[in-house]
Amino acid sequence: MKFLFNLILVFLAFSCNEELVNTRLSGSVFGTSYSIIYDSDTNYQSQIDSLFYVINKSMSTYQTNSYISKLNRNEDSLVDAHFIKVFDASDVIYKNTEGVFDPTIGAVVNAWDFGPEGKIVNLDSLKIDSLMLSVGFAKVKRIDNKIIKPKGAFIDFNAIAKGYGVDVVGEFLESKKIKNYLVEIGGEIRVRGENREKKSPWKVGIEMPHFDEEQSIMKAIEINNQAMATSGTYRKFKLDSLGNRYAHIIDTKTGYPSKTNLLSISVIAQDCMTADAYATAFKAMGIEKVKTFLKTHPELKVFFIFENEKKELETMALNGFPEF
Repeated sequence: MKFLFNLILVFLAFSCNEELVNTRLSGSVFGTSYSIIYDSDTNYQSQIDSLFYVINKSMSTYQTNSYISKLNRNEDSLVDAHFIKVFDASDVIYKNTEGVFDPTIGAVVNAWDFGPEGKIVNLDSLKIDSLMLSVGFAKVKRIDNKIIKPKGAFIDFNAIAKGYGVDVVGEFLESKKIKNYLVEIGGEIRVRGENREKKSPWKVGIEMPHFDEEQSIMKAIEINNQAMATSGTYRKFKLDSLGNRYAHIIDTKTGYPSKTNLLSISVIAQDCMTADAYATAFKAMGIEKVKTFLKTHPELKVFFIFENEKKELETMALNGFPEF
């Protein structure tokens, strides 16, 4: 018995001295890059690739045979479980934001053609009015796995699907009893537990806005068992003849671009799908409306980077967003 006890002590001592190394996976998906870190020796690359394939098959507007592409061409109205989850979440956020977040605005965004020269294209007002007739997520209905929409309506989940993809991977890792992980796709992040390799909380970066495509981190923050999404306006924008900057934001009521001084909006929520959608909506709402909105939504934490009247950078943290 004493021999067994000593053997256990030796084993425990060896285990404590052994360095824990996270598994790291990375690659490209959804038109961007991804990085996944978790504390297990098992490589789940093939399973995660399969999840990405299924999500693209459901909601990628770039794949002609996806459910959403067929729906937009009015060829088929049946969708899968992934589509339904994102549809239902979009419906809630559409109503909460009084239509500011609207997945049916995609056709108008495309019509404005935010091209490489960054100039405002003077669309004919009749063309915009025509496209706006089909805008309005309230006009789209779901009955079980069937979507009913106006023939001209174009649905695009680009502002929420990436965050949903992050959640799907996170939930998969949890199904494998992995409690400590970080999943990041194109800057949208979900973490659980801690970084066991470094024996510290997960740290994520807030990017400094640069108009010249340079990349640098303003500051790193710690987040715990939450998700964060960031929506920036400093990479996709246009200038009018007066030098006013218009971000990739279309007013869902008028169909025209909105001038904004917001450069970056980061949102922390319990899941990444929610954070992703609200980061997009808040970009269009503006600071004052967001401040009012957050009074009744304490579950959302928000960080703004914006330009003041002197064109100087300022920041604002709301609802207990982590201090730097």
